[in-house]
Amino acid sequence: MKLVFLQAGEIVSTHGVHGEVKMLPWSDGPEFLCGFHRVRIDGTDYVIENCRIQKTCNLLKLRGVDTVEAGQALRGKTVEVYRADAPVEDIYAAELIGMTVFHKGEFIGEITQVLDLPGNAVYVVKGQYEYMIPAVKQFILETDLDQNVMQVALIEGMRSDEN
Repeated sequence: MKLVFLQAGEIVSTHGVHGEVKMLPWSDGPEFLCGFHRVRIDGTDYVIENCRIQKTCNLLKLRGVDTVEAGQALRGKTVEVYRADAPVEDIYAAELIGMTVFHKGEFIGEITQVLDLPGNAVYVVKGQYEYMIPAVKQFILETDLDQNVMQVALIEGMRSDEN
């Protein structure tokens, strides 16, 4: 199901004396956040005046956060981005949790977990049985976020209790 907000990371510290904050991203990398112009922190919207990357973190200059004290007040807070600002074709793991999954028109379960493994993500689907389905085109045939439905192709070995 499409979410209104996507959690992007956490403010971990301040940077400098002009209110810049350091954010640890929870996405694939810090480049992700630099494509956004606004964020939401603790229910308040902020315009991103500047976003730059420092190693594995983002340094954010937020409009209205102009002092170290104002930046420090955001420490430990979760940074969210508006889903509407993200590319329409992108699908995020948080949107897949609870999605109904079908194989050849038959209900097999709901996605309960998305495992981020080195080769690709794997969707854990639980129903009567548990399935582990690699998130690749060969097995994920269709994903409809608006209807909260996924069509998959199963092969032998995907069901957890199969030997």
